[in-house]
Amino acid sequence: MLGSALVRQLTAQGYTNILTATRQQLDLANQAATNQWFEQHRPDYVFLAAAQVFGIGANVSGEVILNNLQVEINVIDAARRNGCIKLLFPGSNCVYPKFPRLPITEDQLLTGSLEPTSESYAAAKIAGIMMCKHFRKQWGFNAITVMPCNLYGPNDKYNLDHAHVMAAMINKFVTAKETDQPSITLWGDGSALREFLYADDAADAIILCMKEYNSEEPINIASGEEVSLKHLADMIATATAYTGNIIWDTTKPTGTPAKGLDISKITNMGWQQQYTLSKGIPLAIEWFKRL
Repeated sequence: MLGSALVRQLTAQGYTNILTATRQQLDLANQAATNQWFEQHRPDYVFLAAAQVFGIGANVSGEVILNNLQVEINVIDAARRNGCIKLLFPGSNCVYPKFPRLPITEDQLLTGSLEPTSESYAAAKIAGIMMCKHFRKQWGFNAITVMPCNLYGPNDKYNLDHAHVMAAMINKFVTAKETDQPSITLWGDGSALREFLYADDAADAIILCMKEYNSEEPINIASGEEVSLKHLADMIATATAYTGNIIWDTTKPTGTPAKGLDISKITNMGWQQQYTLSKGIPLAIEWFKRL
């Protein structure tokens, strides 16, 4: 999702020498293959958009931490050793403590316990953030990290076993509408507050950071607007014209109560989102319907 959005935005901004590789063309968990690709292509700027990420039901496993660590180690080190001028590594808002001071400032990283339902993924992301920080300190490698909130949009994962909350809701509401289901069931109690950012807005912010941000400290990227999951469900129900009952399964996890990010750094650089939820949700729904 993020990688394809970056390609769209880079192309729209006039960049033409864009190197990409699909999973079939390059297994980034394979160190030898990754080293060979970097030795052959020697890219000047690297956006490390590749990651294995699931939803709240599957982000805690040995597989998640193993695969993400392998990709991060292989790509960041290969970039450093093959002349990369600058690398950008996206972290995640799940790396912050479960009960932070709100809005979450970047300096709260590693100041509290993680949310258990995303612990494996968060731990892998924290390792990547530390790699970027200490590669800069020891070797002068210009690696920066950004902290996105929940992203959504084209090429999101809509499989219910692996989807994040926005994609899972879109799948459930569209399917319920098309099959005349009288009700749908959602996880948790709906009270959790979340920020959602359309993938193309995230890509725009990330490209700006690649151009202008040069610090070992992470920088938050988010919409600046938190909504409860109950309100999000209502918005998606309206957008899909679904009028059935919404049942909240409180035996399932709700997740971190609130994760709103302080985005003063990125907004001070002149960035602002273009796709509000009222604009982005219908676009994501239409994309899903074309699958």
